[in-house]
Amino acid sequence: MAQCVTKVELSISCENLIDKDVGSKSDPLCVLLQNVGGDQWAELDRTEKIKNCQKPEFSKKLLIDYYFEKVQKLKFGVYDIDNKSFDLNDDDYLGGVECTLGQIVSSKTLTQPLELKKGKPAGKGTITISAEEIKDTRVVSLEIEAQNLDKKDFLGKSDPFLEFYKQSDGGKWQLVYRSEVIKNNLNPCWRKFSVPLQTFCGGDFNNPIKVSVSDMDDSTSSDLIGEFTCITAKLLEARDHVVEFECIHPGKKQKKKSYKNSGIVRIKSCKIETEYSFLDYVMGGCQINFTVGIDFTGSNGDPKSPDSLHYISPNGINEYLTAIWSVGNVVQDYDTDKLFPAFGFGAQVPPNWQVSHEFALNFNPNNPYCRGIQGIVDAYRQALPQVRLYGPTNFSPIINHVARFAAQSVQQGTAAQYYVLLIITDGEITDLDQTRQAIVNASKLPMSVIIVGVGNADFKAMEFLDGDNGVLKSLTGEPAARDIVQFVPFRQFLSAPREALSQTVLAEVPKQLVSYYKMQGWTPVKLPGAKQE
Repeated sequence: MAQCVTKVELSISCENLIDKDVGSKSDPLCVLLQNVGGDQWAELDRTEKIKNCQKPEFSKKLLIDYYFEKVQKLKFGVYDIDNKSFDLNDDDYLGGVECTLGQIVSSKTLTQPLELKKGKPAGKGTITISAEEIKDTRVVSLEIEAQNLDKKDFLGKSDPFLEFYKQSDGGKWQLVYRSEVIKNNLNPCWRKFSVPLQTFCGGDFNNPIKVSVSDMDDSTSSDLIGEFTCITAKLLEARDHVVEFECIHPGKKQKKKSYKNSGIVRIKSCKIETEYSFLDYVMGGCQINFTVGIDFTGSNGDPKSPDSLHYISPNGINEYLTAIWSVGNVVQDYDTDKLFPAFGFGAQVPPNWQVSHEFALNFNPNNPYCRGIQGIVDAYRQALPQVRLYGPTNFSPIINHVARFAAQSVQQGTAAQYYVLLIITDGEITDLDQTRQAIVNASKLPMSVIIVGVGNADFKAMEFLDGDNGVLKSLTGEPAARDIVQFVPFRQFLSAPREALSQTVLAEVPKQLVSYYKMQGWTPVKLPGAKQE
Protein backbone atom coordinates (compact mmCIF):
# COMPACT_ATOMS: atom_id res chain seq x y z
CA MET A 1 0.00 0.00 0.00
CA ALA A 2 1.52 3.35 -1.03
CA GLN A 3 2.15 5.61 1.94
CA CYS A 4 0.04 8.76 1.69
CA VAL A 5 2.51 11.52 2.47
CA THR A 6 0.02 14.20 3.36
CA LYS A 7 -3.37 15.68 2.57
CA VAL A 8 -3.58 18.73 0.35
CA GLU A 9 -6.50 21.11 0.22
CA LEU A 10 -7.19 22.93 -3.04
CA SER A 11 -9.00 26.29 -3.19
CA ILE A 12 -10.55 27.10 -6.57
CA SER A 13 -11.57 30.39 -8.14
CA CYS A 14 -12.25 31.40 -11.76
CA GLU A 15 -12.35 34.62 -13.77
CA ASN A 16 -14.11 35.57 -17.03
CA LEU A 17 -16.13 32.39 -17.45
CA ILE A 18 -17.98 32.14 -20.74
CA ASP A 19 -21.71 32.75 -20.55
CA LYS A 20 -24.03 29.89 -21.45
CA ASP A 21 -27.28 31.05 -19.87
CA VAL A 22 -29.61 33.27 -21.88
CA GLY A 23 -30.64 36.32 -19.89
CA SER A 24 -28.49 35.58 -16.84
CA LYS A 25 -24.94 34.57 -15.97
CA SER A 26 -23.81 30.94 -15.70
CA ASP A 27 -24.18 28.89 -12.48
CA PRO A 28 -20.70 27.34 -12.21
CA LEU A 29 -19.41 24.32 -10.32
CA CYS A 30 -15.89 22.84 -10.47
CA VAL A 31 -15.24 19.09 -10.49
CA LEU A 32 -11.87 17.45 -9.74
CA LEU A 33 -10.94 14.22 -11.54
CA GLN A 34 -7.84 12.08 -11.13
CA ASN A 35 -6.39 9.89 -13.85
CA VAL A 36 -6.63 6.22 -12.89
CA GLY A 37 -4.82 4.85 -15.95
CA GLY A 38 -5.17 5.22 -19.73
CA ASP A 39 -8.12 7.48 -20.58
CA GLN A 40 -9.97 6.64 -17.35
CA TRP A 41 -10.73 9.46 -14.92
CA ALA A 42 -12.34 9.06 -11.48
CA GLU A 43 -14.10 11.94 -9.77
CA LEU A 44 -12.47 12.82 -6.45
CA ASP A 45 -14.50 15.79 -5.33
CA ARG A 46 -16.55 18.77 -6.51
CA THR A 47 -17.25 22.26 -5.25
CA GLU A 48 -20.66 23.75 -4.58
CA LYS A 49 -22.59 25.50 -7.37
CA ILE A 50 -22.56 29.32 -7.34
CA LYS A 51 -25.52 31.07 -8.96
CA ASN A 52 -25.20 33.79 -11.62
CA CYS A 53 -21.47 34.30 -11.42
CA GLN A 54 -18.67 34.68 -13.95
CA LYS A 55 -15.88 35.04 -11.39
CA PRO A 56 -16.73 32.46 -8.70
CA GLU A 57 -14.67 31.92 -5.57
CA PHE A 58 -15.73 28.47 -4.36
CA SER A 59 -16.16 27.97 -0.64
CA LYS A 60 -15.88 24.17 -0.63
CA LYS A 61 -12.26 23.05 -0.66
CA LEU A 62 -11.22 20.00 -2.69
CA LEU A 63 -9.25 17.46 -0.66
CA ILE A 64 -6.70 15.14 -2.20
CA ASP A 65 -4.12 12.70 -0.85
CA TYR A 66 -0.68 13.69 -2.07
CA TYR A 67 1.72 10.87 -2.95
CA PHE A 68 5.22 12.03 -3.56
CA GLU A 69 6.09 8.85 -5.49
CA LYS A 70 3.17 8.98 -7.94
CA VAL A 71 2.53 11.31 -10.85
CA GLN A 72 -1.01 12.33 -9.99
CA LYS A 73 -2.63 13.63 -13.15
CA LEU A 74 -5.59 15.87 -12.37
CA LYS A 75 -8.34 17.42 -14.46
CA PHE A 76 -10.43 20.37 -13.28
CA GLY A 77 -13.71 20.84 -15.16
CA VAL A 78 -15.99 23.86 -14.77
CA TYR A 79 -19.67 23.29 -15.63
CA ASP A 80 -22.75 25.48 -15.82
CA ILE A 81 -25.32 23.58 -13.73
CA ASP A 82 -28.89 23.94 -14.96
CA ASN A 83 -30.59 20.99 -13.27
CA LYS A 84 -30.62 18.88 -10.11
CA SER A 85 -29.00 15.71 -11.52
CA PHE A 86 -25.57 14.68 -10.24
CA ASP A 87 -24.45 13.65 -13.72
CA LEU A 88 -22.52 16.43 -15.48
CA ASN A 89 -22.99 15.11 -19.04
CA ASP A 90 -26.21 17.12 -19.41
CA ASP A 91 -24.61 20.39 -18.21
CA ASP A 92 -22.75 22.99 -20.30
CA TYR A 93 -18.96 22.71 -20.15
CA LEU A 94 -17.33 26.08 -19.44
CA GLY A 95 -13.77 24.80 -19.80
CA GLY A 96 -11.17 22.77 -17.99
CA VAL A 97 -7.50 22.33 -17.36
CA GLU A 98 -5.20 19.33 -16.93
CA CYS A 99 -2.13 19.44 -14.71
CA THR A 100 -0.39 17.34 -12.05
CA LEU A 101 -0.67 17.73 -8.31
CA GLY A 102 3.11 18.14 -8.28
CA GLN A 103 2.79 21.25 -10.47
CA ILE A 104 0.19 22.74 -8.12
CA VAL A 105 2.05 22.09 -4.88
CA SER A 106 5.37 23.27 -6.28
CA SER A 107 3.87 26.59 -7.42
CA LYS A 108 1.46 26.84 -4.39
CA THR A 109 -0.89 28.97 -6.56
CA LEU A 110 -1.37 28.07 -10.20
CA THR A 111 -3.42 30.17 -12.68
CA GLN A 112 -4.14 28.59 -16.07
CA PRO A 113 -6.35 29.50 -19.05
CA LEU A 114 -9.43 27.27 -19.31
CA GLU A 115 -9.74 25.19 -22.49
CA LEU A 116 -12.88 23.74 -24.08
CA LYS A 117 -10.65 21.09 -25.63
CA LYS A 118 -6.91 20.77 -26.27
CA GLY A 119 -5.71 24.00 -27.87
CA LYS A 120 -9.17 25.64 -27.90
CA PRO A 121 -9.39 28.38 -25.24
CA ALA A 122 -12.68 28.93 -23.36
CA GLY A 123 -12.83 32.65 -24.13
CA LYS A 124 -10.74 34.59 -21.64
CA GLY A 125 -11.66 32.18 -18.82
CA THR A 126 -9.00 31.31 -16.25
CA ILE A 127 -8.87 29.05 -13.20
CA THR A 128 -6.72 29.64 -10.12
CA ILE A 129 -5.85 26.67 -7.90
CA SER A 130 -4.17 27.26 -4.52
CA ALA A 131 -2.77 24.38 -2.49
CA GLU A 132 -2.37 24.14 1.24
CA GLU A 133 -1.05 21.16 3.16
CA ILE A 134 -3.36 19.92 5.89
CA LYS A 135 -1.03 19.22 8.78
CA ASP A 136 -3.55 19.72 11.55
CA THR A 137 -6.40 17.27 12.18
CA ARG A 138 -8.28 19.70 14.42
CA VAL A 139 -11.51 21.33 13.29
CA VAL A 140 -13.41 24.38 14.52
CA SER A 141 -17.08 23.55 15.14
CA LEU A 142 -19.47 26.50 15.28
CA GLU A 143 -23.14 27.10 16.04
CA ILE A 144 -24.34 30.57 15.07
CA GLU A 145 -27.56 32.56 15.02
CA ALA A 146 -28.43 36.20 14.39
CA GLN A 147 -31.07 38.57 15.72
CA ASN A 148 -32.83 41.65 14.34
CA LEU A 149 -31.09 41.66 10.96
CA ASP A 150 -31.89 44.51 8.59
CA LYS A 151 -34.67 43.86 6.11
CA LYS A 152 -33.17 43.99 2.61
CA ASP A 153 -35.98 42.73 0.40
CA PHE A 154 -38.69 45.07 -0.79
CA LEU A 155 -41.52 42.56 -0.34
CA GLY A 156 -40.31 39.93 2.12
CA LYS A 157 -37.71 39.73 4.87
CA SER A 158 -34.03 39.06 4.13
CA ASP A 159 -32.69 35.63 3.09
CA PRO A 160 -29.47 35.65 5.15
CA PHE A 161 -26.33 33.55 4.84
CA LEU A 162 -22.94 33.71 6.59
CA GLU A 163 -19.44 33.95 5.15
CA PHE A 164 -16.16 33.55 7.03
CA TYR A 165 -12.89 34.93 5.64
CA LYS A 166 -9.33 34.55 6.89
CA GLN A 167 -6.56 37.02 6.15
CA SER A 168 -3.87 35.61 3.87
CA ASP A 169 -0.18 36.58 4.01
CA GLY A 170 -0.70 39.47 1.59
CA GLY A 171 -3.56 40.88 3.68
CA LYS A 172 -6.20 39.67 1.19
CA TRP A 173 -9.40 38.16 2.62
CA GLN A 174 -9.83 34.52 1.54
CA LEU A 175 -13.23 32.81 1.82
CA VAL A 176 -13.11 29.77 4.12
CA TYR A 177 -16.79 28.95 4.66
CA ARG A 178 -20.19 29.90 3.27
CA SER A 179 -23.33 28.76 5.11
CA GLU A 180 -26.70 27.71 3.73
CA VAL A 181 -29.28 30.45 3.01
CA ILE A 182 -32.19 30.76 5.44
CA LYS A 183 -35.20 32.11 3.59
CA ASN A 184 -37.29 35.02 4.79
CA ASN A 185 -35.91 35.28 8.33
CA LEU A 186 -34.41 38.21 10.27
CA ASN A 187 -33.55 35.95 13.25
CA PRO A 188 -31.87 33.00 11.51
CA CYS A 189 -30.28 30.02 13.23
CA TRP A 190 -27.79 28.32 10.90
CA ARG A 191 -26.96 24.66 11.15
CA LYS A 192 -23.84 23.59 13.04
CA PHE A 193 -20.75 23.37 10.83
CA SER A 194 -17.09 22.39 11.08
CA VAL A 195 -14.08 23.80 9.23
CA PRO A 196 -10.52 22.42 9.51
CA LEU A 197 -8.52 24.68 11.83
CA GLN A 198 -5.81 25.03 9.17
CA THR A 199 -8.39 26.27 6.64
CA PHE A 200 -10.14 28.49 9.16
CA CYS A 201 -7.23 30.53 10.51
CA GLY A 202 -4.01 28.81 9.38
CA GLY A 203 -3.87 27.25 12.87
CA ASP A 204 -3.13 30.68 14.40
CA PHE A 205 -5.68 31.84 16.99
CA ASN A 206 -4.50 35.44 16.66
CA ASN A 207 -5.27 35.58 12.95
CA PRO A 208 -8.07 38.04 12.07
CA ILE A 209 -11.33 36.54 10.84
CA LYS A 210 -13.97 38.54 8.97
CA VAL A 211 -17.58 37.39 9.31
CA SER A 212 -20.18 38.82 6.95
CA VAL A 213 -23.95 38.34 6.83
CA SER A 214 -25.53 38.90 3.42
CA ASP A 215 -28.96 38.66 1.87
CA MET A 216 -29.18 36.17 -1.00
CA ASP A 217 -30.97 37.77 -3.90
CA ASP A 218 -31.68 35.67 -6.99
CA SER A 219 -31.79 38.57 -9.43
CA THR A 220 -28.46 40.08 -8.36
CA SER A 221 -25.91 37.99 -6.50
CA SER A 222 -26.18 39.15 -2.86
CA ASP A 223 -26.47 42.24 -0.64
CA LEU A 224 -24.29 42.84 2.39
CA ILE A 225 -26.34 43.19 5.60
CA GLY A 226 -23.34 43.72 7.88
CA GLU A 227 -19.99 42.35 9.02
CA PHE A 228 -17.50 42.27 11.87
CA THR A 229 -13.84 41.33 12.32
CA CYS A 230 -12.23 39.59 15.30
CA ILE A 231 -9.50 37.08 16.07
CA THR A 232 -10.21 33.35 16.30
CA ALA A 233 -9.42 33.39 20.04
CA LYS A 234 -12.38 35.74 20.57
CA LEU A 235 -14.75 33.29 18.84
CA LEU A 236 -13.38 30.49 21.03
CA GLU A 237 -14.68 32.27 24.13
CA ALA A 238 -18.01 30.75 23.08
CA ARG A 239 -16.79 27.42 24.49
CA ASP A 240 -18.62 28.19 27.75
CA HIS A 241 -21.03 31.07 27.00
CA VAL A 242 -22.67 32.88 24.09
CA VAL A 243 -20.50 35.60 22.49
CA GLU A 244 -22.27 38.43 20.67
CA PHE A 245 -21.02 40.74 17.90
CA GLU A 246 -22.66 43.77 16.35
CA CYS A 247 -23.18 43.35 12.63
CA ILE A 248 -22.06 46.63 11.00
CA HIS A 249 -22.76 47.85 7.47
CA PRO A 250 -19.79 50.17 6.63
CA GLY A 251 -21.81 52.32 4.19
CA LYS A 252 -24.69 52.90 6.60
CA LYS A 253 -22.29 53.68 9.46
CA GLN A 254 -20.66 56.45 7.40
CA LYS A 255 -23.95 57.97 6.27
CA LYS A 256 -25.91 58.03 9.53
CA LYS A 257 -24.76 59.42 12.86
CA SER A 258 -27.59 57.61 14.66
CA TYR A 259 -26.75 54.24 13.06
CA LYS A 260 -26.27 51.54 15.66
CA ASN A 261 -26.01 48.21 13.86
CA SER A 262 -27.70 45.98 11.29
CA GLY A 263 -28.35 43.15 13.75
CA ILE A 264 -26.52 40.99 16.28
CA VAL A 265 -24.59 37.80 15.45
CA ARG A 266 -24.55 35.35 18.35
CA ILE A 267 -21.84 32.65 18.51
CA LYS A 268 -23.74 30.02 20.51
CA SER A 269 -20.83 27.58 20.55
CA CYS A 270 -17.28 27.46 19.19
CA LYS A 271 -15.15 24.42 19.99
CA ILE A 272 -11.96 22.83 18.72
CA GLU A 273 -12.42 19.14 17.98
CA THR A 274 -10.13 16.49 16.52
CA GLU A 275 -11.04 14.87 13.20
CA TYR A 276 -9.68 11.37 12.70
CA SER A 277 -8.72 10.07 9.27
CA PHE A 278 -9.27 6.68 7.66
CA LEU A 279 -5.64 5.80 8.39
CA ASP A 280 -6.06 6.83 12.05
CA TYR A 281 -8.86 4.25 12.36
CA VAL A 282 -7.07 1.52 10.39
CA MET A 283 -3.75 2.07 12.17
CA GLY A 284 -5.70 2.30 15.41
CA GLY A 285 -6.83 -1.31 14.99
CA CYS A 286 -10.00 -1.22 12.87
CA GLN A 287 -10.50 -4.43 10.86
CA ILE A 288 -12.30 -4.29 7.50
CA ASN A 289 -14.40 -7.41 6.96
CA PHE A 290 -14.97 -8.23 3.30
CA THR A 291 -18.00 -10.23 2.07
CA VAL A 292 -18.89 -11.11 -1.53
CA GLY A 293 -22.36 -11.71 -3.01
CA ILE A 294 -22.59 -13.14 -6.53
CA ASP A 295 -25.61 -13.00 -8.82
CA PHE A 296 -26.60 -16.47 -10.08
CA THR A 297 -29.86 -15.47 -11.76
CA GLY A 298 -31.07 -16.73 -15.14
CA SER A 299 -30.62 -13.37 -16.87
CA ASN A 300 -26.83 -13.99 -16.81
CA GLY A 301 -27.27 -16.74 -19.46
CA ASP A 302 -26.27 -20.41 -19.38
CA PRO A 303 -22.69 -20.64 -17.96
CA LYS A 304 -21.80 -23.22 -20.64
CA SER A 305 -22.61 -20.76 -23.43
CA PRO A 306 -19.82 -18.33 -24.49
CA ASP A 307 -22.23 -15.37 -24.42
CA SER A 308 -23.10 -15.94 -20.73
CA LEU A 309 -21.67 -13.56 -18.14
CA HIS A 310 -20.78 -16.63 -16.07
CA TYR A 311 -18.95 -18.33 -18.96
CA ILE A 312 -15.33 -18.90 -17.94
CA SER A 313 -13.12 -18.25 -20.97
CA PRO A 314 -10.31 -20.66 -21.94
CA ASN A 315 -7.83 -18.41 -20.09
CA GLY A 316 -9.88 -18.89 -16.91
CA ILE A 317 -11.57 -15.52 -16.45
CA ASN A 318 -14.89 -13.71 -16.74
CA GLU A 319 -16.18 -10.33 -15.50
CA TYR A 320 -17.28 -11.79 -12.15
CA LEU A 321 -13.82 -13.21 -11.47
CA THR A 322 -12.05 -10.02 -12.58
CA ALA A 323 -14.22 -7.93 -10.23
CA ILE A 324 -13.56 -10.31 -7.29
CA TRP A 325 -9.80 -10.18 -7.93
CA SER A 326 -9.41 -6.46 -8.42
CA VAL A 327 -11.55 -5.34 -5.45
CA GLY A 328 -10.54 -8.22 -3.17
CA ASN A 329 -6.84 -7.67 -3.66
CA VAL A 330 -7.05 -4.16 -2.22
CA VAL A 331 -9.46 -4.93 0.64
CA GLN A 332 -7.66 -8.05 1.86
CA ASP A 333 -4.76 -5.96 3.17
CA TYR A 334 -7.02 -4.59 5.89
CA ASP A 335 -8.33 -7.93 7.21
CA THR A 336 -5.91 -9.91 9.38
CA ASP A 337 -7.50 -13.38 9.28
CA LYS A 338 -8.01 -13.29 5.46
CA LEU A 339 -11.19 -15.37 5.84
CA PHE A 340 -13.95 -14.01 3.62
CA PRO A 341 -17.60 -15.13 3.65
CA ALA A 342 -18.86 -15.56 0.07
CA PHE A 343 -22.49 -16.07 -1.00
CA GLY A 344 -24.54 -16.55 -4.11
CA PHE A 345 -28.12 -15.46 -4.72
CA GLY A 346 -30.93 -16.19 -7.19
CA ALA A 347 -30.09 -19.86 -7.91
CA GLN A 348 -31.74 -23.21 -7.23
CA VAL A 349 -29.39 -25.01 -4.88
CA PRO A 350 -28.85 -28.75 -4.33
CA PRO A 351 -29.97 -31.12 -2.90
CA ASN A 352 -33.66 -30.08 -3.00
CA TRP A 353 -33.33 -27.25 -5.59
CA GLN A 354 -34.96 -24.53 -3.50
CA VAL A 355 -34.26 -20.98 -4.70
CA SER A 356 -31.84 -19.32 -2.29
CA HIS A 357 -30.92 -15.64 -1.96
CA GLU A 358 -27.99 -16.17 0.38
CA PHE A 359 -26.37 -19.58 -0.11
CA ALA A 360 -22.75 -20.16 0.92
CA LEU A 361 -20.56 -20.53 -2.18
CA ASN A 362 -18.81 -23.46 -0.48
CA PHE A 363 -22.25 -24.95 0.43
CA ASN A 364 -21.34 -24.88 4.12
CA PRO A 365 -23.86 -22.52 5.76
CA ASN A 366 -22.22 -22.89 9.19
CA ASN A 367 -18.83 -21.87 7.82
CA PRO A 368 -19.19 -19.81 4.63
CA TYR A 369 -15.62 -18.46 4.94
CA CYS A 370 -13.18 -18.79 2.06
CA ARG A 371 -9.44 -18.60 2.65
CA GLY A 372 -8.12 -15.51 0.89
CA ILE A 373 -9.33 -14.10 -2.43
CA GLN A 374 -8.12 -17.27 -4.15
CA GLY A 375 -10.50 -19.20 -1.86
CA ILE A 376 -13.48 -17.13 -3.11
CA VAL A 377 -12.40 -17.71 -6.73
CA ASP A 378 -12.08 -21.47 -6.17
CA ALA A 379 -15.47 -21.69 -4.39
CA TYR A 380 -17.15 -19.75 -7.24
CA ARG A 381 -15.65 -22.04 -9.90
CA GLN A 382 -16.78 -25.15 -8.01
CA ALA A 383 -20.29 -23.82 -7.29
CA LEU A 384 -21.03 -22.76 -10.88
CA PRO A 385 -21.68 -26.24 -12.36
CA GLN A 386 -23.58 -27.38 -9.23
CA VAL A 387 -26.37 -24.76 -9.15
CA ARG A 388 -29.17 -23.89 -11.55
CA LEU A 389 -29.37 -20.22 -12.50
CA TYR A 390 -32.85 -19.02 -11.66
CA GLY A 391 -34.43 -15.89 -10.09
CA PRO A 392 -35.69 -13.46 -8.95
CA THR A 393 -32.78 -11.05 -8.27
CA ASN A 394 -33.14 -10.13 -4.60
CA PHE A 395 -30.41 -8.01 -2.98
CA SER A 396 -32.01 -7.38 0.41
CA PRO A 397 -31.36 -10.85 1.99
CA ILE A 398 -27.58 -10.59 1.55
CA ILE A 399 -27.45 -6.91 2.64
CA ASN A 400 -29.47 -7.83 5.75
CA HIS A 401 -27.18 -10.84 6.35
CA VAL A 402 -24.06 -8.62 6.54
CA ALA A 403 -26.02 -5.97 8.48
CA ARG A 404 -26.73 -8.52 11.25
CA PHE A 405 -22.97 -8.99 11.77
CA ALA A 406 -22.38 -5.23 11.64
CA ALA A 407 -25.16 -4.69 14.21
CA GLN A 408 -23.53 -7.24 16.57
CA SER A 409 -20.18 -5.45 16.30
CA VAL A 410 -21.81 -2.14 17.30
CA GLN A 411 -22.51 -3.69 20.73
CA GLN A 412 -18.74 -3.45 21.44
CA GLY A 413 -19.05 0.34 21.22
CA THR A 414 -15.61 0.73 19.59
CA ALA A 415 -14.25 1.44 16.11
CA ALA A 416 -12.95 -2.11 15.77
CA GLN A 417 -14.95 -3.71 12.92
CA TYR A 418 -16.18 -2.31 9.61
CA TYR A 419 -17.96 -4.35 6.92
CA VAL A 420 -17.67 -4.02 3.15
CA LEU A 421 -20.11 -6.02 1.00
CA LEU A 422 -19.27 -6.44 -2.69
CA ILE A 423 -22.31 -7.42 -4.80
CA ILE A 424 -21.56 -8.39 -8.40
CA THR A 425 -24.70 -8.46 -10.54
CA ASP A 426 -26.04 -8.23 -14.07
CA GLY A 427 -28.32 -5.48 -12.75
CA GLU A 428 -31.86 -6.82 -13.11
CA ILE A 429 -33.00 -6.19 -9.50
CA THR A 430 -36.44 -7.49 -8.41
CA ASP A 431 -36.78 -6.36 -4.76
CA LEU A 432 -35.92 -2.66 -5.18
CA ASP A 433 -38.19 -1.47 -2.33
CA GLN A 434 -36.89 -4.04 0.18
CA THR A 435 -33.32 -3.23 -0.91
CA ARG A 436 -33.91 0.49 -0.36
CA GLN A 437 -35.12 -0.29 3.17
CA ALA A 438 -32.14 -2.61 3.78
CA ILE A 439 -29.68 0.12 2.68
CA VAL A 440 -31.38 2.79 4.82
CA ASN A 441 -31.15 0.43 7.83
CA ALA A 442 -27.52 -0.43 7.02
CA SER A 443 -26.59 3.28 6.75
CA LYS A 444 -26.85 3.39 10.57
CA LEU A 445 -24.32 0.54 10.86
CA PRO A 446 -20.55 0.22 10.24
CA MET A 447 -20.86 -1.03 6.65
CA SER A 448 -20.52 -0.05 2.99
CA VAL A 449 -22.04 -1.71 -0.08
CA ILE A 450 -20.18 -1.81 -3.38
CA ILE A 451 -22.13 -2.90 -6.46
CA VAL A 452 -20.27 -3.85 -9.64
CA GLY A 453 -22.59 -4.18 -12.62
CA VAL A 454 -21.44 -6.70 -15.25
CA GLY A 455 -22.78 -7.04 -18.79
CA ASN A 456 -24.67 -4.48 -20.84
CA ALA A 457 -27.95 -4.10 -18.94
CA ASP A 458 -29.59 -0.77 -18.12
CA PHE A 459 -28.27 -0.02 -14.63
CA LYS A 460 -30.76 2.75 -13.78
CA ALA A 461 -31.85 0.99 -10.56
CA MET A 462 -28.22 0.60 -9.43
CA GLU A 463 -27.52 4.29 -10.04
CA PHE A 464 -30.64 5.09 -8.02
CA LEU A 465 -29.29 3.05 -5.07
CA ASP A 466 -25.96 4.91 -5.26
CA GLY A 467 -27.31 8.05 -3.58
CA ASP A 468 -24.97 10.43 -5.46
CA ASN A 469 -27.78 12.40 -7.09
CA GLY A 470 -29.69 12.96 -3.86
CA VAL A 471 -30.23 11.12 -0.57
CA LEU A 472 -31.61 7.60 -0.97
CA LYS A 473 -34.92 7.18 0.87
CA SER A 474 -36.84 4.07 1.87
CA LEU A 475 -40.36 3.52 0.58
CA THR A 476 -41.73 5.14 3.77
CA GLY A 477 -39.60 8.25 3.10
CA GLU A 478 -36.91 7.58 5.73
CA PRO A 479 -33.59 9.00 4.42
CA ALA A 480 -30.29 7.11 4.62
CA ALA A 481 -28.20 8.34 7.57
CA ARG A 482 -25.15 8.43 5.25
CA ASP A 483 -24.29 7.47 1.69
CA ILE A 484 -23.01 3.86 1.84
CA VAL A 485 -23.50 2.56 -1.72
CA GLN A 486 -20.98 2.89 -4.54
CA PHE A 487 -22.02 1.56 -7.97
CA VAL A 488 -19.75 1.11 -11.00
CA PRO A 489 -20.51 -0.52 -14.34
CA PHE A 490 -17.74 -2.96 -15.23
CA ARG A 491 -18.01 -2.14 -18.95
CA GLN A 492 -16.38 1.25 -18.33
CA PHE A 493 -13.20 -0.56 -17.30
CA LEU A 494 -12.89 -3.26 -19.97
CA SER A 495 -9.83 -1.66 -21.56
CA ALA A 496 -8.47 0.06 -18.43
CA PRO A 497 -5.67 -1.33 -16.26
CA ARG A 498 -6.81 -3.71 -13.52
CA GLU A 499 -6.20 -1.23 -10.69
CA ALA A 500 -8.54 1.34 -12.29
CA LEU A 501 -11.65 -0.63 -11.25
CA SER A 502 -10.57 -1.09 -7.64
CA GLN A 503 -9.48 2.54 -7.28
CA THR A 504 -12.87 3.77 -8.48
CA VAL A 505 -14.89 1.20 -6.53
CA LEU A 506 -13.07 1.71 -3.26
CA ALA A 507 -12.66 5.49 -3.51
CA GLU A 508 -15.67 6.14 -1.28
CA VAL A 509 -14.99 3.53 1.43
CA PRO A 510 -12.52 5.58 3.54
CA LYS A 511 -14.95 8.54 3.60
CA GLN A 512 -17.86 6.22 4.46
CA LEU A 513 -15.95 4.53 7.30
CA VAL A 514 -14.92 7.88 8.81
CA SER A 515 -18.45 9.29 8.44
CA TYR A 516 -19.88 6.34 10.42
CA TYR A 517 -17.47 6.61 13.35
CA LYS A 518 -17.82 10.39 13.38
CA MET A 519 -21.61 10.02 13.51
CA GLN A 520 -21.15 7.68 16.49
CA GLY A 521 -18.55 9.95 18.11
CA TRP A 522 -16.07 7.04 18.33
CA THR A 523 -12.33 7.67 18.30
CA PRO A 524 -9.85 5.09 16.91
CA VAL A 525 -9.35 2.12 19.28
CA LYS A 526 -5.70 3.14 19.69
CA LEU A 527 -5.30 6.89 19.39
CA PRO A 528 -2.57 8.25 17.09
CA GLY A 529 0.50 9.22 19.06
CA ALA A 530 -0.55 7.13 22.08
CA LYS A 531 2.14 4.82 23.44
CA GLN A 532 1.59 1.23 22.30
CA GLU A 533 1.42 -1.34 25.09
